[in-house]
Amino acid sequence: MPTALIADDERLMREQLRARLAEVWPELEIVAEARNGQEAVAMTEQHHPDVVFLDIRMPVLTGVDAARQIAQLPTFDEAGGWPGCEIVFITAYDQYAVQAFEQGVVDYVLKPAERERLKLTVERVRQRMAERSHHGGDAQAALSAAPLAAHTPAMQQLLQQLAAQINPQQPPKLQWIQATVRQAIQMIPLEEILFFISDEKYTRVQTASMEALIRKPIKELVEEIDMRLFWQIHRSTLVNIKAIAGVSRDERGRQLVSVRGHPEKLEVSRSYAGLFKGM
Repeated sequence: MPTALIADDERLMREQLRARLAEVWPELEIVAEARNGQEAVAMTEQHHPDVVFLDIRMPVLTGVDAARQIAQLPTFDEAGGWPGCEIVFITAYDQYAVQAFEQGVVDYVLKPAERERLKLTVERVRQRMAERSHHGGDAQAALSAAPLAAHTPAMQQLLQQLAAQINPQQPPKLQWIQATVRQAIQMIPLEEILFFISDEKYTRVQTASMEALIRKPIKELVEEIDMRLFWQIHRSTLVNIKAIAGVSRDERGRQLVSVRGHPEKLEVSRSYAGLFKGM
């Protein structure tokens, strides 16, 4: 049975959406309701729903910022069972947001939720879920299934743009990375970085000529750098789009990204494998 979480700071809106969902998707189980973005992230991590309905403008943490944090939660690559979730935004009419959503990057529901529009959203979400479920038992096919909306470059770029609209006072994107190189602090231009790889404590910054370390996890870098320049291919890996030379598979069927100017191959996690569908 598919499950969902509803996050909206207005109780009446949550109740109205719950009632509408019962009409258009009767088998959907609402496992939790959140009143702000922070609760939405915590409840998503706790309940692992298939779909998360997020109001764009919420206190503590906006729906957009919550979506960005949800996209960084461990999926079945690391957590052993949860394939991640579809994200649907709830919004009052916002021309910028609706235009972005109409491009098909992500689904949305206008307040108050109308039956026919919600029905269309549900059909799209179910279709994407069915595609991944269909390939679930076949490891090779699952690797080329459609990626989660939250894990696509287009989605990450959209979330950055929406975050800038909602929080116009946020600092500009990083142009340089300050890193430790052989006991010295060095400023590395972002465009020279081939990839970032994180472990538990440090993130490795790799250029064509050197390697450096920073104490900043990938989930923070996703917030601070321009995601039009980098693709996330793993929860712990960002790669410069211009540095991607090609994609191959190893004997276990895993996708590996070849990087221009460096011999190392970067593993693509299953959650992100659909990025290279058809390659």
